[in-house]
Amino acid sequence: MSDTISKADLEEGRSLAPKFDADGLITCVATDVWTGDVLMVAHMNADALRRTIETGEAWYYSRSRQALWKKGESSGHVQRVKEMRVDCDQDAVWIKVEQFGPGACHTGRRSCFYRSVPVGYPGTVVLEFRDAERAFDPNAVYRKPD
Repeated sequence: MSDTISKADLEEGRSLAPKFDADGLITCVATDVWTGDVLMVAHMNADALRRTIETGEAWYYSRSRQALWKKGESSGHVQRVKEMRVDCDQDAVWIKVEQFGPGACHTGRRSCFYRSVPVGYPGTVVLEFRDAERAFDPNAVYRKPD
């Protein structure tokens, strides 16, 4: 993971050289390896990316908590990485995962993308729910210790 790589090598070479943003993060899109459904978008720092590569399980960096976290560490809904790709200029990561457990979203849904934005209509935007059934009870899964 080097900062001294040429544009040609970055775009056409075989070296992994992720371009982290000013906060030291890179965007990661996680999709279901079997269906192709987008499950979630999160961020990784260098440590999360390294751990994901080394363990084959998804690790992320929480911007709100300012902390590294392993997907499923509290819910048990682990993501096993089947394939990892970087985009052309290596500033985004795409992981195809096998999702264990009923859902990836902290709201209890299978995917974080359960609302549709209608396009092509002027005026106020009203979100529409799509595939929005809860797959699990988030209050039971993410209970805070007493």
